[in-house]
Amino acid sequence: MALAADTAADELRWVRKAQAADPFAFEKLYRANVDRVYGLCLRMTGNRSEAEDCTQDAFIQAWNKLDKFRGDSAFGTWLHRVAVNVVLGRMRKSRREQDRIRAVSDVAPVRETIADDGELRDLEHAINELPSGARHVFVLHAVYGYSHGETGDMLGIAEGTSKAQLSRARRLLVQQLEAEMK
Repeated sequence: MALAADTAADELRWVRKAQAADPFAFEKLYRANVDRVYGLCLRMTGNRSEAEDCTQDAFIQAWNKLDKFRGDSAFGTWLHRVAVNVVLGRMRKSRREQDRIRAVSDVAPVRETIADDGELRDLEHAINELPSGARHVFVLHAVYGYSHGETGDMLGIAEGTSKAQLSRARRLLVQQLEAEMK
């Protein structure tokens, strides 16, 4: 318990120094959190390259918005929220770009499916195959332990919608994993 308190005090000290424009202090915070942020981005995007870009963008935004961190929560929790917002923003932008491309090229929309093409190898792949809403709720709630209220706040959805999406994600994962076992 004392170790956790020391770690939290150290983190807060590094945050305060970084807020005073100390790049060395921000580097310490980066090194302490980069793996967790990358893992979150990878689970939400399902794509390594996209996750790397989102991780980089999350730390850039964190540096630019560090003055807004008040210390009401742990820095890692605040940083997770920054990363979630970066991922969701990139996905919205990507969706708009795809819509424009479709409109220009007059291509019929591709039917989205979660069906296994015989290549489903593990749970991580199954999570990546979930529809984005269900995947985001599953990652935030089931993997990272955020409450439905917190998950809803981060994703801009109602708490009940978060619960419904989690139920949907679990059902779809079971279906995918059962199909893989056949």
